[in-house]
Amino acid sequence: MEAPETTHEPEDLEVETPDDEALGDEAGRGLIRQVAAEELGEEWAARLEGIWQRLDEWDHHHNVSEGLRERKKRQTRQGISDAATAMFLARGFDHVRVSEIAERVGVSEKTIYNYFPTKESLVYDQADEQLMRLVSAVRNRPAGSSPVSAFIAVLKADVGRFHGALGDSMLDDTRLDFLKQFSEMIRETPALRSAWGEYRHRMVETLTAVLADEAGIDPRDPEPITTARALVSLLELMFDSQVRHMADGTSASELQPLIAADIDRAARLLDTGLWSFVLMVEGRKTKDQLRDAAAAAEQARQQVMSALRDAKEAWRVIREEARAAGRGLREETRATQQQHREAQRQHLEKVREAQRQHREEVREAQRKHQEEAREKGRMRGRGRS
Repeated sequence: MEAPETTHEPEDLEVETPDDEALGDEAGRGLIRQVAAEELGEEWAARLEGIWQRLDEWDHHHNVSEGLRERKKRQTRQGISDAATAMFLARGFDHVRVSEIAERVGVSEKTIYNYFPTKESLVYDQADEQLMRLVSAVRNRPAGSSPVSAFIAVLKADVGRFHGALGDSMLDDTRLDFLKQFSEMIRETPALRSAWGEYRHRMVETLTAVLADEAGIDPRDPEPITTARALVSLLELMFDSQVRHMADGTSASELQPLIAADIDRAARLLDTGLWSFVLMVEGRKTKDQLRDAAAAAEQARQQVMSALRDAKEAWRVIREEARAAGRGLREETRATQQQHREAQRQHLEKVREAQRQHREEVREAQRKHQEEAREKGRMRGRGRS
């Protein structure tokens, strides 16, 4: 006789949670808290748990369309990063292996690498999403608004999210200690500094392509490259401002508005150009001098715009001729290359001429200022005599 088939009642069945959702429930969050307690102590674990909970609530509020499984995956990814951060802060980044993290949180190494392509990305866990937000803001900004204003709007939102997650109920010293330890870990770890450099380079390249496409010019031209690098410098300023104010003993409640103010100051400098910096250094305050400076700045702006229009037209010609060359017209390809070189040479000459004229105008303004100062000195000397 055949043995009867064994059956199980429904209550005896256990549904296995997929590895990529393993930390997306109360038990998973309890495990992450346990890791933090073992690595940093119970007091720190309780405080970090509050931060993680507020971050999750913020993310869920701003991702209202996500389903249960998507939220569990997001929470699992965040839980892995949180546990890894606690272990890195306690032992040092270089003294923790990915296999140890996987063992502590109960997932496979493969799951960790599915979420985080590198060990460093466990620390920079928000980098890719931040890059998407910043690039999207610049690309989709309203007509007439500057890339700078679109960029800093995202930066300020990120600052508000992070400091909101720290919570007003936490003691200032506790909040600042967490930020200081995290900043020191990045500053003292070569692998993390190198990873930041790669992230910065990727952001500059992406923004350069977006800005060049918008202007209709070659991404290798100086204007989109310089603009992209200037925008990314605002992101670095945000971190530097945070570290500086913490070192100055700023209270946690005052930290966010001070960082926002620093971002605004830098943004104004980029938006208005370096003339404001020149005026501040030279101390020019008279109305005539300000008017002369404004006129010279407007002339320089017009020269740059003219050079940009020429570059845009040259890039259009290059693309059209490149398509023709792609159809096998070798002679036209050589002609295109010659025209490209000529266009670049002419563009470079125009830029150099604009720069030369700008330098002459600055020197002329300085000369007039010095002559006025000497004349005033002579008049005072005559008065005394």
